[in-house]
Amino acid sequence: MKNLFWVIAKKEFFHLFRDFRSLGIIFFLPIFLLILFGYAVSFEVEHLPLVVWDEDYTFQSRLYLSKLIQSKGFDLVKNISSMEEGFSCLDGGRAKMVLHFPKGFARKLARGQKAELQVFLDGSDPTIASSALTYLASISQEFSQGLLTKVISRRGLTARVIDPIKVESRIWYNENLRSLNFFVPGLICIILMMISAALTSQTIILEKEKGAIESLVVSPISKYDLMLGKILPYVLIAFIDVLLTVLIGHFWFQVPLKGNLLLLLGSSFIFLTGAMGIGVFISTNARSSQEAMMIALILSMLPTLLLSGFIFPIENMPWALRGLSYLIPARYFLKIVRGVFLKGVGLNYLWKDELMMLLFSLVILGASARSFKKRIT
Repeated sequence: MKNLFWVIAKKEFFHLFRDFRSLGIIFFLPIFLLILFGYAVSFEVEHLPLVVWDEDYTFQSRLYLSKLIQSKGFDLVKNISSMEEGFSCLDGGRAKMVLHFPKGFARKLARGQKAELQVFLDGSDPTIASSALTYLASISQEFSQGLLTKVISRRGLTARVIDPIKVESRIWYNENLRSLNFFVPGLICIILMMISAALTSQTIILEKEKGAIESLVVSPISKYDLMLGKILPYVLIAFIDVLLTVLIGHFWFQVPLKGNLLLLLGSSFIFLTGAMGIGVFISTNARSSQEAMMIALILSMLPTLLLSGFIFPIENMPWALRGLSYLIPARYFLKIVRGVFLKGVGLNYLWKDELMMLLFSLVILGASARSFKKRIT
């Protein structure tokens, strides 16, 4: 019995070390996931895009802004000249915070009076918005009680009567910082991505396992028509999931739908096409239906969960992961879903994300068609 045990064990070791894909999953995947989670998982406020309207434009206002930027919590994207321009930056996602220095900011500080500072925050991510407010209040208090103590003391006051800068904050898009308003649109994106890739990951590989792939090869249909024909039924069926998730999110979870529903549905069609193209690409390269399903779940869930901005802010990630996130279609779709749900914005703000999703869909469909031809030949 012992000899048989060792014979079976040696045989399994032999097959295992000849299977480079399995070895890659065993040794490479844990290292990759640890590095990915280690760098991507961060709730700290870092490099938050900021636009500033400085009506005061004095030494003190510029000094305060420099302290804010040097803290690495905020990145100055643009100096603006009106609040309407700031709101436009919030709508388009170019900024997460608008900072306004009213006239008389430095004069009030010099007199030892409260100096108002107006802040408008994108509340679509409640965690980041709350952390940003706390961080900003800390910097304001340190600035007013530290750097301005000497100025106020010259007027016969003591540090104890120096009031900190008064931060007047307004939250945009999610006034109550309700977490469901943040998570539900993201979950819609995650669910559609996983279901779409998993469904179409079985299309070509099942034809191979059934022995019906030869009939597809000898048929007069082009490889591009074959890819579209394989994907289209699943896209139409997945539209039911789109409608269900949107309706449940809006009516059951009370997430406001401020934008155009038709825009959301049209965007979903483009996204589903690309997501299912990933599944078909996996199906043309996998060796079995089980392998195809496993790869589809890994490639659809992990990048979408970590690199789309669903939970972890992309601004906080290292430059390599930020660059990698541009290859994740869910990054663009998530911005569209949150933009339509929470901000009510239209194509004038979202056209770049629509274009990137369309480009990704065309590229992945072309890659799937070429991969299918290569595998058959």
